[in-house]
Amino acid sequence: MKLGLLLGYSGAKLSLPMDTVKQAESLGFDSVWTAEAYGSDAVTPAAWILAQTSTIKVGTAIMQMPARTPAMCAMTAMSLDQLSGGRFIVGLGASGPQVVEGWHGVPYGKPVTRTREYIQIMKKIFEREGPVEFDGGMYQMPYKGPGATGLGKPLKSILHGDPSIPIYTASITPAGVSASAEVADGVFPVWMSPEKYSVLEPSISKGLEKSGRSKADFDVAPFVGVIMDDNIDGCRYFIKDFLALYIGGMGAKGKNFYTDYASRMGYGDAAEQVQDLYLAGKKDEARNAVPDALVDEIALVGPEARIRERAADWKAASKRGEVNSMLLNCAQAEAMEVMADCFL
Repeated sequence: MKLGLLLGYSGAKLSLPMDTVKQAESLGFDSVWTAEAYGSDAVTPAAWILAQTSTIKVGTAIMQMPARTPAMCAMTAMSLDQLSGGRFIVGLGASGPQVVEGWHGVPYGKPVTRTREYIQIMKKIFEREGPVEFDGGMYQMPYKGPGATGLGKPLKSILHGDPSIPIYTASITPAGVSASAEVADGVFPVWMSPEKYSVLEPSISKGLEKSGRSKADFDVAPFVGVIMDDNIDGCRYFIKDFLALYIGGMGAKGKNFYTDYASRMGYGDAAEQVQDLYLAGKKDEARNAVPDALVDEIALVGPEARIRERAADWKAASKRGEVNSMLLNCAQAEAMEVMADCFL
């Protein structure tokens, strides 16, 4: 099992916990991950961290695809890959219509189509087999649509990219997970149960079959909250707060991918209740409606002994080839040490 450390995105001021990053590096963590929403970007912190570390990989979880062209993303990846000695990982996501259209001012479009085309273009750029031409539903290179001058010319990257630069996508919908398994190197389920790979398995198998690859060629890397304290309910509180926000508030009624995902995991009635309460403005009640069982499935919370016991389920999933990496949302130095001792 590989371990990664999630840093998230900034609040009103941007700062990076470099002591924590360097602790993760010294413990043998494989990676650390930056993020972006509508404040700090994911790339600048990634470059900052790469410049101050020597062995740990740095990825973006995630770069918002609609915020940058595939070519710009490929240029960024090739630059950071070469400057870091091959330690950069591309993590992509479609984001949501609220941010894409409200903040970036571009159409949300079709996220699965965008993901597939975006990665196909990036790989063409990395491979440098010739000037890049692409005629897709969302991207055309050269561009020939409204406003085009007609002067666009197919180009080949000046910088020689590495075709093996890994590309991950953030996906939880069946179509999105399938597309990731078809064209990417790994997927970030925002959360998952190590005992319910069956929720993702049909989509992963479908995508891998299209690409002619096996499960061993694809990294399943869920986000996993880790909070160590004797007060189990207090630990669960923070995970429930996160789950209530996503299940309840990240989308409209009938249009929330996270509500649907929780339902597919077997928590349909609870997910519907959480969403109804959250959308009614009853956020505290929504948080309290998140089942303890869901928290315990997807996160590692409670005293050290309890976390070590629960880690066995993740180890078993790793042995089955169902989970390859755990990306930890963990701010406690002592908890990071426990995780390293359990898995590394």
